[in-house]
Amino acid sequence: MAHFQLAWPDEGLIAGGLEGDFYKGLLRGELPSDLERGIKLHRAIDAYTDGHPLIAQLRRELPPGLRRYAGILIDLCFDHYLSLHWSRFSTVRLADFSTEVYRILDKHEGGLTAGARTMAARLIEHDVLNLYLEWDTVPAAAARIGERFRRHNPFLDLSRELSPAKELLEHTFLDFYPQLQSFSCEKIKQL
Repeated sequence: MAHFQLAWPDEGLIAGGLEGDFYKGLLRGELPSDLERGIKLHRAIDAYTDGHPLIAQLRRELPPGLRRYAGILIDLCFDHYLSLHWSRFSTVRLADFSTEVYRILDKHEGGLTAGARTMAARLIEHDVLNLYLEWDTVPAAAARIGERFRRHNPFLDLSRELSPAKELLEHTFLDFYPQLQSFSCEKIKQL
């Protein structure tokens, strides 16, 4: 959700924002240039987020058993809080934004890698972007991610473990996201 909103309204950046979760390694012109720009933005956003003092503090304050997975959990929680506070960060209605993102992903499907195509189809089929309005989407999405782990799924009881940190997560999001928006606007100018 956040990667799409930060790339808005550039179609290549939006599609590349999804691809950024799947394409690994150096960018060598193997993908369409607009998707590569989107991957670069995605990676810059992730690096900025991971290195930000507010996020470092949030990681330290999460329940100890979840700290190892803080990056995943913070991303999911921040998508939820972005949905809840959508009108603070966008002039486009969330439902209209989601519909347009789905149209863009479908339009760019041919340029996406297999993993990104599968994810795009899942986002569209289940209308995932609008589901983030509900907290239950966070533990459900985490549980699906946890199924990919080799040893065990650490997110099976996530709601119980993470719920006490909801207020902390929300406050951190509201302090952090405007800074991330400013960073992303500047980064887009450099791409």
